[in-house]
Amino acid sequence: MEPRRAIRMPALEPDPIFPRPEPRRAIRMPALEPDPDAARPEPHGSLPMPALEPDPDAARPAEFWTLSGRGRCMPRLPEPTPPSNLISSMMERLGMGDEPSPSLEPGQRPVGRSRNNMAMTRHGQDTENAEGAVAALPGHGRGLWRWSGVVLPGIRERDVTVPSRGQPHAAAAPTSSPQGPQPVLPPTPTSGMLPAASKPAPALKPVAKGTPLSMGLNLIKIHCQNEAVYQYHVTFSPEVECQTTRCAMMKEHWKVTGDTTAFDGTILYLPILLTELLTVKSRRKSDGEEVSITIQLTKTLKPSSDLCIPLYNVVFRRVMRILGMELIRRDFFEPERATILHRYRLQIWPGYSVSIWKKDGGLFLLADSIHKVIRSDSVLDVMHSINKQSVSSFRDECAKQLLGNTVITRYNNRTYCISDIDWNKTPKDSFTLASGEEITFADYYRKTYGVTIRDLDQPLLVSTPRVKQTPGGKSSLDSILLVPELSFMIGISDLKGSRAAKDVMREMAQSPRQHYERLTSLLRRIKDNADASGELMRWGLSLDQDICRTEGRVLPMERVNLRHSSFIPGKDLSWHKEITREASISVINLHFWLLLYPKRLQDVAKDLVTTMEKVCGPLGMQVNRPVMVKLVDDHISTYGKAIQDFLQNHENVQLVLCITPSSREDLYSSIKKLCCVNSAVPSQVISAQSLMGHLGKTRSVVQKVLLQINCKLGGELWGVDIPLKELMVVGIDVYHSRSKRQCSAVGFVASMNQTLTKWYSRVVLQMPHQELAESLQVCLSYTLQQFYKENHYLPKKVIVYRDGVSDSQLNTVLQYEIPQMQESFSFFKYQPSMVFMVVQKQISTTFYTVTGEQFGPPPPGAVIDHTVTSLDWQDFYLLAHSSHQGFGVPTRYICLLNTSNLSNEHLQRLTFKLCHLYWNWPGTVCVPAPCKYAHKLAFLSGQILQHQPNQQLNNKLFFL
Repeated sequence: MEPRRAIRMPALEPDPIFPRPEPRRAIRMPALEPDPDAARPEPHGSLPMPALEPDPDAARPAEFWTLSGRGRCMPRLPEPTPPSNLISSMMERLGMGDEPSPSLEPGQRPVGRSRNNMAMTRHGQDTENAEGAVAALPGHGRGLWRWSGVVLPGIRERDVTVPSRGQPHAAAAPTSSPQGPQPVLPPTPTSGMLPAASKPAPALKPVAKGTPLSMGLNLIKIHCQNEAVYQYHVTFSPEVECQTTRCAMMKEHWKVTGDTTAFDGTILYLPILLTELLTVKSRRKSDGEEVSITIQLTKTLKPSSDLCIPLYNVVFRRVMRILGMELIRRDFFEPERATILHRYRLQIWPGYSVSIWKKDGGLFLLADSIHKVIRSDSVLDVMHSINKQSVSSFRDECAKQLLGNTVITRYNNRTYCISDIDWNKTPKDSFTLASGEEITFADYYRKTYGVTIRDLDQPLLVSTPRVKQTPGGKSSLDSILLVPELSFMIGISDLKGSRAAKDVMREMAQSPRQHYERLTSLLRRIKDNADASGELMRWGLSLDQDICRTEGRVLPMERVNLRHSSFIPGKDLSWHKEITREASISVINLHFWLLLYPKRLQDVAKDLVTTMEKVCGPLGMQVNRPVMVKLVDDHISTYGKAIQDFLQNHENVQLVLCITPSSREDLYSSIKKLCCVNSAVPSQVISAQSLMGHLGKTRSVVQKVLLQINCKLGGELWGVDIPLKELMVVGIDVYHSRSKRQCSAVGFVASMNQTLTKWYSRVVLQMPHQELAESLQVCLSYTLQQFYKENHYLPKKVIVYRDGVSDSQLNTVLQYEIPQMQESFSFFKYQPSMVFMVVQKQISTTFYTVTGEQFGPPPPGAVIDHTVTSLDWQDFYLLAHSSHQGFGVPTRYICLLNTSNLSNEHLQRLTFKLCHLYWNWPGTVCVPAPCKYAHKLAFLSGQILQHQPNQQLNNKLFFL
C-alpha cells in the first residue's frame, strides 16, 4: 500500500485589505555603539511587570504542563520583596495545572488553542491538511490495488475557509507612558485563522539586493499536455465490502474506462471524459450475484491542480518500477548496481528520491541521487559477535546495540525498526494466517519466499509500527515478528568516526558534476524506455531533459567582532585562527574549579593543566590551578561520590572538569545529572583519548575546551553587527528519544542583549514523540521577565526560529504554538511586532553554481527566493555554511507570521547573521545559532538528563 500524502489547497486571491507595500531598500549594517543602559529612558516605565519567582518545580520530577484556558492576569509593578506565591498565582490564572498532559487522539482539539477545530498529529504522522483540501470519501479502507493502470488514495475537495495570504496587519508598537495608567492593548485574536505571512504573486515579488549568481537545482520542470483530469465516484449495488473484489470488477470494464486509470475502491481518476452517469454490470464470483456499478463524474481538475499531485506521484512511482528499481520506503534503489566493500562487509546501493511538487514556477520533479548502506552480516551474526564478547550480559548488550536500529528484510525489501527482542519465541513457534491456518515461522518463510531458516533456536525481533487509524476509527497496532537470520542492519551510525565510516562516505560522495550526471542519466533512461515515457504521456506529462537553472543571489559577507578588533572572514567563512589569537568579547576567569581524573591518567591531567595555563593568555582568560582529585578507579560511583562530597563542602565552585578514559555514555550522563540537575555547576567532560597525541593536536583541543568553558561560565566569544534595536531572537526545537516511553524535550533559547551574545534558556518536558510544543506561554513569560530585568525595557520585535516542523504541520503550528506566545504579550499588557520562522534543514533540494557547463559548490550566503519557492507561504532557501566538497544543501525558511516592517530580504540578512553566532564552531553553520542552542539544550535534557536542568543555569550556555 502506497503512503498517502497530505495535499495543500492552492493559495486564494490576495487579500485586498492588506496590499503588499513597495519594495524596501536593503538595510545598512552599521557597527553598534555601546548601549548605555543608565542613560536609556525606559520606554515602558509605567508598564506593570510581573515579578516571577524561580520555578518551584525545578527540583521536582519531570511534569507535563498543559494549557487549559486563556485567562489573563494583570499584575502590578514588582515590589521589592514579591510574594512567594505570585508565580503559582500566575500559573493558576494562566490555567497551568500540575497534571500530566493527556495524549491527543485524532480529532481532538488541544487545550489552550483557538476555537477552530484543527486536526492534530503525532510525531511522524501526516496530519489532515489544516486547510481542509482533501479527505477520503466514504470507502472501505485505504488499501490500494494495482492493475493495468495506477492506483491512488481516494481524495476529494472540501468546502472550507482558507486563511488569506494577503499582507499581514501591522501590530501596534509599544509606546512610553510617562505618567497615568498604561492603556491596555486589545488581546491578540485567537479565534479564527491567524494572519499568515505575505505571499505575493510571482510578478509582484520585490527585487532583493545581492550579487547575482547563476545556479542549478535538482528540480526538473514538468509540462502538462492534457486538458484536464477527471475524477469519478464509483458505487456498487448491492454493496461490495471487499476492496480487492471492487477493484477486480472495475478491471473487467477496461474497454469502457481505458487502460490508464487510478482507482482505490471508491474514487476513480481518468485522463478521458466519460458520460456524466455510466452504469455497468459485473457478477460477483463468490455467490454469482449480479452487481451494478455506477460511475459518476464529480470533478474536472486542471492538470496543474494541487489535487492531481498525489496522482502524479503514484504515476511516477510506476515509472521508476518500470525502470527496474526497487521501492524501499519512499525511495527507489538499484541493488544490482551496488558497490561492495568486502573489507567491511558492507554494500552501498545507489538510488533516487523522487517526488512531485507545485512551486511558484509550476510543477517540478524533485529528484535526488541517494545511497543506502546495507550490512552483509545479518542481525543473527551481530548477536553471535555480542555473545562472544560479553556472555554474562548478552541480553542487555543485544538490547543496547539493536533496539532502535533499522533493519531490512531482503525477501521483500521492507524496512523495520527494532523495538524489542522476544526471547521466548523462536522460528519453531506457530502463528495464525488470515485464512485461519496454523503454521510455524520456518514453514511460512519456506513456502512463501523459498527461504530456509538454519538456526531454529534464535529469538525473534519485535517491530511495533506507528499507530494507524482503521476506517472504523479503531487503532491498529499489531507487532511484527522478524527472524534475525533474515534481517540485515542499515546504516553506519555505530561506525561513526571509524575508518570504515570514512571509506563509506568517500564512496558515497558526489561532486556537483557527478550529481548532475546522475540526474540527467535518469531523465535519459525515462525518455529511452518506451513503457516509462508512455506511462507519463498517457497522463499528459512530459519532463524537461535538463535540471532547472535560475538566478540566485549571494548575500554580503558579515563582519565578525572580537574585543579589540573586527574582520571579514575569508571565502570559507572560518575564523579559527583569529579566535585563538585574540581576546574574546568578554571572558570569565577561572579561579576556583575542580579537576577529577583516575590515578592512571595522572600524567594526562597534569599535562592538561599545564597546556591550559599556556594557551589561556592569548584568549584573554586567566586560569588558576584547580583542586585536583585523584580517583582510585573510573567507576560511575567513584566519580559521583567525589563530585557530591566536593560540592557539599565547597561553595562558589565555577566548574567541574572530569577526565574519563574513554567516551562512555553512562558515565557522561551521570556526571551531567549531578552537575546540571542536583547542583547548578557548569561541567566539562574530556575523553583522555582526545588529549593523547602530538603537541599541536593537544594544544588545539585545549584551546577549543577553554573557549567552550568560557561560554559555559557566561562569557561571550564573538559577535556580528545587528542594526535592529530592541530585538529579541528566540530559538525552539523539540528532541524525541528513540524510546517510546521517554519524554520529549522542548528547548527554548532567547537572546538577552542588543548584540545577541547573551542567552536565556528554558526546558519543557512533554509527552513522548509529541512535536507540538506546549507551555510556550510560560517559557516566553519567564524570558520577557528576564529580558526586562537585564535591559529595563521589553523588546519591540520578537523573531522566533522554530526548528523541526514538517510541511503538514505548518498550519497547526500557526494555530497552536503562535497563539501561546501571543498570550504572553497580553499578559505583559503590550504588543510587540512578531516574526515566526520555521526552519527546515532535512530537505532534498540542492544547489550548484553553473558557469557554462561547469558545476561547482555554491558560496556561503547563496539564497533563492523565487521560482522554486512555495505558493502558499513566504519562504526562501539559504546556504549559510561552506560546502568544501560536493553540492550545497541549503536550509529552507518559511515565514508563518510577520507583523513587523521587515521585508523578506531583511529576514534573509538577519538569518545569515545568526548563522555566524554559534560558538561551538568558529565559522558559519547551516541554521541560526538560537536553533542550534535549542537543539543542544533539548538533546541534553531529553536524552542525557531526562529531567529539567537546574533553573540557576538558565542564563548560561551550560549545554554546549
